[in-house]
Amino acid sequence: MRGAMDRIGMGREALAPYAVDHRKTRGRFYAEAESPTRTAYQRDRDRIVHTTAFRRLKHKTQVFVATEADHYRTRLTHTIEVSQIARAFARALRLDEDLTEAIALVHDFGHPPFGHAGERTLDRAMAAYGGFDHNAQSLRIVTALERRYAEFDGLNLAWETLEGLVKHNGPLTGPHAKEPDLPKPIADFDALFTLDLGTFASLEAQAAAISDDIAYNTHDLDDGLRAGLIHLDDLRELSLAGSILNEIESRYPAIEPSRLANEIMRRHITRMVEDVIETTLANIAEAGIVSVEDVRGAGRTVVDFSTEMRSAVDETRHFLFSRVYRAPSVMEKMEAAEGVVARLFERLLRCPQDLPSEWGVQMDRLGSDKKARRVADYLSGMTDTYALREYGRLFDDLSALG
Repeated sequence: MRGAMDRIGMGREALAPYAVDHRKTRGRFYAEAESPTRTAYQRDRDRIVHTTAFRRLKHKTQVFVATEADHYRTRLTHTIEVSQIARAFARALRLDEDLTEAIALVHDFGHPPFGHAGERTLDRAMAAYGGFDHNAQSLRIVTALERRYAEFDGLNLAWETLEGLVKHNGPLTGPHAKEPDLPKPIADFDALFTLDLGTFASLEAQAAAISDDIAYNTHDLDDGLRAGLIHLDDLRELSLAGSILNEIESRYPAIEPSRLANEIMRRHITRMVEDVIETTLANIAEAGIVSVEDVRGAGRTVVDFSTEMRSAVDETRHFLFSRVYRAPSVMEKMEAAEGVVARLFERLLRCPQDLPSEWGVQMDRLGSDKKARRVADYLSGMTDTYALREYGRLFDDLSALG
């Protein structure tokens, strides 16, 4: 392991030849003069952080709804954790850190209120109108829905940032696509500004994607412990968390439970991060990757876990599904949340006069598909707290989630 790890960067070395070079960006949808003080990707990161969509993540559910307690992760804290891990990968692999960070910060923009429960509900409601996908919604937000600039809608992000946003989990078309259907918002934008949907994304985007896995696999264990859905002894059945638990108890037999839990979580992240760095360096060498185009044409994900770690990650994910995500108390809240989103969608589609004035303007002139998409755009931008407040206003019910 040390031979590979001796080659990692610490943020002060030149970028690797397979890193994205900001000087060779493919540009923006709307031509803009480059900044004299920031690279294209620094500029993108700054634009992302200053959006309304970024601020809204503070009050959007990760696993536990915002009304339950103050210490659970939200979409915003999750996003910050993903960004932190992704930057570590960028430094170690000598990638463009600003591009990596920008993709990590924007990756969850499209999530509606109440986490995956809200997304499932909107997808069902939009089934006749092209469906709903949070990744596609993120693209809509940064290309159309954020309206901050005098000369264009959206953020006018660089091509490489948009590519990373839509393809960080892999190609969307061709033999390597994981899903059979291409979300309509992505297809529509690609027809105007092609993002090469059949190729793999940059290592920067892949680093952001695997950081998402590492973050939620760890912090959902932590939040599950906080919620009392699982206990420290339950972690013994997991190969990764269990081995770390035994190691800490052996070295610190009198450690208090709160410190023990924190030690497990920080080492949990470290083990996965170090495994990914070592595995990725080996993958780069094995594939003979010397350029970003080699990465896009590699035919596989390059930034990855080892086979052994992937098995441990999958084991943890299955544990979380059975013990946390599908716990009766969580399911009860999520079912109630689905009802809130479903009733709001039906009401606003039927009565567009209930929309805020800027959203309801000229709704009577739109076709059914565009009407439904506008309602979905509005609902997906809601925070949990705003959705509950609007539900209370429209249905005179302030106790929708108990």
